[in-house]
Amino acid sequence: MIDNRSQLNSNYDDVGYFVIRNYFNASEISSLRKVILKFHELWKQDNVNFYQQEAFNSSLITGSKYLKFDDRVMLFNFISSKKIMNIVESVIPANPAFMNTQLFFDPFNSQQNNFWHRDCQYDHDVEEQKKVIHDTQVLHLRVPLFDELGMELIPGTHKRWDSDEELDVRLEQNRRVSSESLSKGKKIKLAAGDLLLFSADMIHRGLYGLDRLALDILVFDSAANFVDYVDDDCLPDISMLDKIDDPRLFMNTIHLKSKG
Repeated sequence: MIDNRSQLNSNYDDVGYFVIRNYFNASEISSLRKVILKFHELWKQDNVNFYQQEAFNSSLITGSKYLKFDDRVMLFNFISSKKIMNIVESVIPANPAFMNTQLFFDPFNSQQNNFWHRDCQYDHDVEEQKKVIHDTQVLHLRVPLFDELGMELIPGTHKRWDSDEELDVRLEQNRRVSSESLSKGKKIKLAAGDLLLFSADMIHRGLYGLDRLALDILVFDSAANFVDYVDDDCLPDISMLDKIDDPRLFMNTIHLKSKG
């Protein structure tokens, strides 16, 4: 297992991701899984049509809609735990801030295809995307709750633009489709207890199958202009803050929102 911060930072800088095997023990994953499954079952009941027609993820897991106070506090403590903060601060050493959580699962329709993308393509046109990937990036920390097929990533694309092949497939140009294989794709199988950190803006896709259920924690550098993406309801309220062992990650976001 890699536990040296400078080595983690170097790995991220070089290829845009790193994975640490068996980072969480069975007890940690069991406690997390219990809370996440509560959220997931209630979310599915509330979003039946969306879930059955096209969904592959949900968000705002830490919000108040589906989870009660104690379960939310448990999640906030996991997200800001020493294990998570050590990893976050290996890449963003100064004032990292919490953005959101997402839960990734297999589509209800087993014929639904996965797809290559950069997260920034949903907010920016191509010319802006070329700039965004060189600016401060959003981190995904993926915590699989069951063994899964994992992710496929294109190493180095957190810093470089797409090849012609990658762009055609990602944007479905020139008779290509986004579910096709890419020649430089690297598959990373994940097991419950592993931790994968990767850049949201590198070219990537989730691999469906094995009943995946993975919690993604999204974190950004306070120097970047991402606070508008944060939903107030997914942050801890005042009564929760003194029940969180290390609330810095959330306080940084709350501070940024207060300035906005």
